[in-house]
Amino acid sequence: MYKRSKFETTQTQIMDRAEGLINAASNRYRITVQVANRAKRRRYEEFDNLDDPMMKPVIRAIIEMSDELTQPEIIGE
Repeated sequence: MYKRSKFETTQTQIMDRAEGLINAASNRYRITVQVANRAKRRRYEEFDNLDDPMMKPVIRAIIEMSDELTQPEIIGE
C-alpha cells in the first residue's frame, strides 16, 4: 500500500521552487552542485534520522534551499 508523505507538495510546486533557485543563482551549475551536495548529505543523514522516508533527498534539498532563499529568518546565525 502506498503511504502519503507528510509534505503535500505537488510536482508543479517542486518545479516552481527549483526554477526559483535557478533564477536567483548567478551560476546554474553551481546551484545544481549545491543541491546535489545537500541531497547527498541528507541521504547519509537519513540512515540516522528517519523523518520522512518517502521524500527523496533531492526533493528535500530543493525544498530546504528554496525555503532558505525565500525565508532567510529560518537560517540560524
